[in-house]
Amino acid sequence: MKNNLKIQRAILNITQAKLAELTQVSRQTINAIELNKYVPSTVLALKISKICGKPVNDIFLLTDDD
Repeated sequence: MKNNLKIQRAILNITQAKLAELTQVSRQTINAIELNKYVPSTVLALKISKICGKPVNDIFLLTDDD
């Protein structure tokens, strides 16, 4: 799974720390998601999409390996 979370954060002009606070996870979790080292839970992905104002599929993308 890939994502464009870093781009979405830049559009909203929020830091990893702020997004972490809004989603009630650690900044390290947001960082790991952005680096494609961690796949978020469904609940976390939905929280992120709500904050970004975008559908989940616009932020998180399945790859052929998934």
